[in-house]
Amino acid sequence: MARIFDVIEYPNEMSDEIVHRFPEEGIGDFRIGSQVIVRESQNAVFFRDGKGLDVFGSGRHTLSTLNLPILTKVLSLPWGFTSPFRAEVYFVNTKRFTDLKWGTANPIMMRDADFGIVRLRAYGTYDFRIVDVPRFLREVAGTDHHFRLDEFADTMRSRIVSIFSEALASSHVPALDV
Repeated sequence: MARIFDVIEYPNEMSDEIVHRFPEEGIGDFRIGSQVIVRESQNAVFFRDGKGLDVFGSGRHTLSTLNLPILTKVLSLPWGFTSPFRAEVYFVNTKRFTDLKWGTANPIMMRDADFGIVRLRAYGTYDFRIVDVPRFLREVAGTDHHFRLDEFADTMRSRIVSIFSEALASSHVPALDV
């Protein structure tokens, strides 16, 4: 028999976790009236049948057909809205992640009018915070049940280096001015 969840929350402070799926093992059974508890630095996205239905900000939320109107069709009156339904909730960390490092693993080759071919390296830090939670889940984290900071940082590091290299190549700025 499946376990029915009446309280859905992720109290972990998520220091290195950006996204956490509840329940971890996949789809869970919920019922109308279940409580979703969202911490100050989180948003929770309710999914059913692979589709994000609603985003909850911080606080206690009661699942109802008012905040999840699509469930009205799914849970019709013969069950009196007490029948469990299969769904999942993704908790997304919305705090600011700071002091993340990036850098070129190999020097970038650049043609300079004064020095000929030069090899440049670049490095720096960046901060980020997730502001469009549904889009982040769709385009970055996907259905990963534990999307961690190191996964995101690896992707961002290579993306920043790629954009920096392209900008440097197309700018025609002398090496001394870089």
